[in-house]
Parts: sequence; C-alpha cells; structure tokens
Amino acid sequence: MKDKKSLVGIVMGSESDLPIMKKTAEVLKEMGVGYEMRISSAHRTPQETAAYARSARQRGIEVIIAGAGMAAHLAGAIAACTTLPVIGVPLKSGELNGVDALYSTVQMPTGIPVATVAINGAANAAYLACSILSIKYTEIKTALDEKRERTRVKLLEKSEAIQTTSI
Repeated sequence: MKDKKSLVGIVMGSESDLPIMKKTAEVLKEMGVGYEMRISSAHRTPQETAAYARSARQRGIEVIIAGAGMAAHLAGAIAACTTLPVIGVPLKSGELNGVDALYSTVQMPTGIPVATVAINGAANAAYLACSILSIKYTEIKTALDEKRERTRVKLLEKSEAIQTTSI
C-alpha cells in the first residue's frame, strides 16, 4: 500500500502467541499491507477486546486476524462484536496440541462466522486477508499474483533439478 495505513488488525491472546503471529506480520509486510498488532484476551480483557473489535472499522481496519490457543475464544469474541471479516488462527498449545483451539475457532454459531486456518497457520491467515483485500486493492492483487508466480517458478526449478540429478 502506498500510504501503509493499517488495513489488517492482528490480535493475539497472550505474549506467548507472538512467535507464531509474527508470521502474519511478515507476510503482510512482504505484500505491502499495513497492519496493527496487539495482545488482547477474550477472557482476561474482555471489555477491551470488544472495544477493539467495535472500533476497528472506524480506524480503517478491513480484516481482523485473531490467534489464540487452548479455549481459543478470541476470534469468536471479536466476530461477535464486528461484521468485518475475522480470520482465526488456532495455536498449538496445551495437552491437545491445538486441536482444542481448532475446534473452538471453527465451531461458530450461524451468523457469526470466523474463517479458520490450520493450527499455527498464521502465514496463511495473512494470505487469506490479502485475498480478501485484493477485491478492493489492485496493488495487493498484483503482489499476490507475483508471489504465486515466484512460488510456481521456484517449484519448477526444484523439479527440474531433481529430474536432472536423478538421471
């Protein structure tokens, strides 16, 4: 984005989620998409989390990505307070290694959707946010197209190298 205004809000339930959620920020930066990042817990700071979600649109946020582990109510709590697209990132933690977070994130009631990526799928959450934004912003569409082409060429080069050395 030319002005780098924040279009994506990245929210995580605790500081321990930061190593995974940084991957979201890295992809958005690579795609040229401005973002804001914060820690806000659905359980420990529920009023602040709701206020964040309710005010996001007015601040220019167009997509929210929420990462949390274990009970993972963060994405759902945010989706309950806004009609912006919300993407949930279930994080691997606890005894169930993220399966509980996956179920908590994906099993939303009708009318309060949360798009959900794989456990620890923070990078894909960013790519999904970019896909959503690419409907409106041609420069994001171009960045996505270029990224996919680079990925395609890289894979073909690796395939070629394997074929050449296998013979």
